Amino acid sequence: MADYSQQKIRKVYINLLKNLKEVEIDFSGSSLTALIGINGSGKSTILHALACCYKPINENRTYNYKFSQFFTPTVDSLWQGSRFTMYHDYRIGSRVHEDSETTFSKNADRWSPKYDRRVARDVFYIGINTGVPKIEEEKRQSFIRYSTTLLDDATSRVIKEKAGYIMNRDYSSYNLHSDSKGKYIGVEYNQAKYSSLSMSAGEQRIFKILSAVYNAPKNSLILIDEIDLLLHVFALKKLVEILYHRAEDKKLQIVFTTHSINILNYNEFINIRHLYNTSDKTICLTDTKPDTIYRMTGESTRPIDLFVEDDLAFTIVNQITESLNMSRYVNVTRYGAAQNCFTTAAGMMLSNKLTSECLFILDGDMYVSDEDKIDRVNSALTGSAQKSSEMRNKLVNHITQFNLPDGFAPEFFIHSLLKELTITHQIVETAKEIQKVDNTHKYVDDIIERMNYQSKEVGLSKIIDVASQNEKWEHYIYPIKNWLKALRNDLSEEIPNEPVFQST
Repeated sequence: MADYSQQKIRKVYINLLKNLKEVEIDFSGSSLTALIGINGSGKSTILHALACCYKPINENRTYNYKFSQFFTPTVDSLWQGSRFTMYHDYRIGSRVHEDSETTFSKNADRWSPKYDRRVARDVFYIGINTGVPKIEEEKRQSFIRYSTTLLDDATSRVIKEKAGYIMNRDYSSYNLHSDSKGKYIGVEYNQAKYSSLSMSAGEQRIFKILSAVYNAPKNSLILIDEIDLLLHVFALKKLVEILYHRAEDKKLQIVFTTHSINILNYNEFINIRHLYNTSDKTICLTDTKPDTIYRMTGESTRPIDLFVEDDLAFTIVNQITESLNMSRYVNVTRYGAAQNCFTTAAGMMLSNKLTSECLFILDGDMYVSDEDKIDRVNSALTGSAQKSSEMRNKLVNHITQFNLPDGFAPEFFIHSLLKELTITHQIVETAKEIQKVDNTHKYVDDIIERMNYQSKEVGLSKIIDVASQNEKWEHYIYPIKNWLKALRNDLSEEIPNEPVFQST
């Protein structure tokens, strides 16, 4: 066997695989990737496909997963026409392969390429069957007599400590029980010994996951379906933290699925990939917010939908709608990373939910030119047919941005507006005290911290109220305010007209 190392999946492009169509999933960034989405969005399918992309380095150590295990042919489903491409790095001896392409497909009876032509890598798949309590798998009802071996090697001691941290239990021992018909793990806690036959399903699964992660060789791929299964929110948080640090230390790549919205709280060290299926294709959003998919699939009780990047833009847009007396007509949704603007808009268009009352708003520091926007729209809406071209042209018209000066980040611009004001106000004085920060977001965050506001939401609202007194404010918000004013008279005759600000 050749000396394989440094294996890493960069991204996967799926042409067709079960219900996944024309979607790219990017795994760059963190060593942990979370796949989220509603039931049936294809999360588990991605794990199943990844499990089959490699051959084992050592078949005595890891299982040799094959497509027939997860994509078993039936009378209804032969899986012919399935096709996806993996872009990955690996090293054989001294030779490094970067961004190599391997396409997997099934056009006839067999999948290609042949299994022995796959790159070698240790793969560990932990399915939802590991959430079944061990006692429910045990068929015997008579007395079970097993022998006990203390697991006291270095790795087992770490697993015991980490499991204890997650479960908030000070385990005094970690054991292996064996009899003629099987093996069971066991622990001792609070002077009581018990095997996995007596463990809760969640406790049992934690040991299963930790055992795979801490016994996995360097550069392994670990796939976990429904990582939050049977775990309460605090245990999940601790487990994810442990997985991240172990993955970083051992160069592991861990991909898991989850239905837990709480996972979005950890997007600083996890790749969040949000899947959503339309009738034409699958959309993959990055670092999205909890309400984005709801807005793509749910019904709105307000006629106007505005989509923004983050909390700052959310606050600014709300200030605009309040100034126009339109708040009761407008729903504002955060979509997260700037690139999500285009994929979310495309998803809504393909779902026939992109109405004339929808506007996507960029901060103004990325994808500023029409050419940049068109490039991103072309990536989000593929196809060469006339219909696709018309849809792309329509989509561009639903995207705008704040009039942010060149070279400015939004937070820095707000900070500069405050510093220019000559009024006497604590926020203005605090802004003038802040001369330099190590991250542009901190120009606003530092003001909130120094002012000791009870929440970020309150702080942002007060800061924007003051910044809006700068004479440059109207030019900054003009594209959004002007768009809203064009709709205003159709909504209510009670809303008074205002002088139209002319953009410079």
